[in-house]
Amino acid sequence: MTVIIHVLFWVFIYFFYNYFLGFGSDNIRYVQVFSLYLMPVTMILSYFVAYQLLPDYLLKKKYKLFVLYAIYAFVFSFYAILVSIFFGLVFTSSLDVETSSPITKTLPLVVLGVYFVVSVVAVLSLAMYNYKSTLKNEDLTNKILQNQLQLRDQELRFLKMQIHPHFLFNSLNTIYGFALMKRDEAPEMILKLSNLLDYILYQTDKPSVALTDEIAHLKNYIALEKMRFHDTLRVVANFSNDNDSIQIAPMLLIPFLENSFKHGAIKDGVMLVDLLLETSGDQLYFKLVNSSSPKENTTFGIGLQNIKKRLELLYPQAFELLIENDENFYTVTLRINLTKKKNEVS
Repeated sequence: MTVIIHVLFWVFIYFFYNYFLGFGSDNIRYVQVFSLYLMPVTMILSYFVAYQLLPDYLLKKKYKLFVLYAIYAFVFSFYAILVSIFFGLVFTSSLDVETSSPITKTLPLVVLGVYFVVSVVAVLSLAMYNYKSTLKNEDLTNKILQNQLQLRDQELRFLKMQIHPHFLFNSLNTIYGFALMKRDEAPEMILKLSNLLDYILYQTDKPSVALTDEIAHLKNYIALEKMRFHDTLRVVANFSNDNDSIQIAPMLLIPFLENSFKHGAIKDGVMLVDLLLETSGDQLYFKLVNSSSPKENTTFGIGLQNIKKRLELLYPQAFELLIENDENFYTVTLRINLTKKKNEVS
């Protein structure tokens, strides 16, 4: 395809010479033959400029060498053009020359015509190099973005893998304790855990899930913990969702709730957990308070560290997370603008 384009281009240049040199002349055959003598020097000079002078020196910012070799090229090409014109005049003299002048352009105009063609080739070459450079930069940018997305997706998968075993270990440990004591609640706990496992296996690989599903997941978890703690746990949970179409990243809130049961303190025979989740439009407000003890470690556990990282990846600059710990209570406050969630590839 490239060869065909080059051939067509030089055929066009040949006819341009015919028109340029023979405008107003009646001896068309003489002009056609004379134009052929200008083609070799025009082509050699054009390809030298397009494939060596421009890419090897100008585009690589070797400006001194570019100027030096451009001067050399001009001197040698000027001499070659004069020789071509001389041979063109000599070897076409045997042709029948009619009364009118066969070539209507003076010597300087013929030389300028050759350099005009070379200049056009140089401009086209620069435009082509610029186009290829743009495509190369776009391709490189796309590859960089693709690699960044792959790294981000791998990190998200890794964070999920850390969250799931942590949650399952706590739940299975509770059921194991009930089984040892042969408690009647064990079958019901297994059923609820089965529902949670269904959620984990079939929902968390999705980029997002319905907020109603996430709320049901939280309620199942609370029910499991109530069965484990019995009278030593008091949970006040309020869920207010005014939009059933709201989507949220799966397993996003459970680590906060899990942490409240894991690190919560029993005071006066009761551990208090107060949960509030409400939505307004696409804004989510989540607040979780649990009773705590001053001796409890205030640093994030694995689950909270992971969830904080997931928030940064999925909702960059679209969430506010505040964690407070005093002598009596541990408080987590989270606000998310759900419309600004980035796509998460499973």
